[in-house]
Amino acid sequence: MCEERAPLPRWQTVSIEKAEDYGLFRIERLQRISPRTGEVGNYKVLRIASWANVVALTPEGEVVLIEQYRHGIDDLTLEIPGGVIEPGEDVAIGAARELREETGYAGDPPILIGKVHPNPAIQDNVCFTYLIENARLAGETELDPGEHIAVRLAPLEAVPRLLRDGLITHSLVVAAFHWLGLHRDAD
Repeated sequence: MCEERAPLPRWQTVSIEKAEDYGLFRIERLQRISPRTGEVGNYKVLRIASWANVVALTPEGEVVLIEQYRHGIDDLTLEIPGGVIEPGEDVAIGAARELREETGYAGDPPILIGKVHPNPAIQDNVCFTYLIENARLAGETELDPGEHIAVRLAPLEAVPRLLRDGLITHSLVVAAFHWLGLHRDAD
């Protein structure tokens, strides 16, 4: 455990200015006072909707993966299904929706196994990781216009090799499999 100490004071906000809005995210300019130095600093924060990722396991012990093109790295990635939670949407329902839309799979009710802040230095959102067991093909995919996805199944025991060999590199997917390991260790 960490040594107990008095918590650090929060930074006081002097001003917030909405800058650019790009639909998927918006940028705000902040001025905040350092509690250590008393100096005012200028910061930019990305305001982004929260996300849900899904580790979906079939009754046969396979994990449902997706392969898709990612513009940021101009390459294909191997990931778990997931996406943006719609405004006002329950996160667990959004997780099940993303699994169904991206893969055509559905299963048991989602179980929250972890959450992370993708990049708290500049982003305000949360990425929730859900486990959906007994996932079975339940219909056709319903992809967004900008998505082009291939569904892949892999034995769950192959995931460590996929990580080690650099076939799974998305940091939030790596975190999701860590959450799965912690969840299974707790059982």
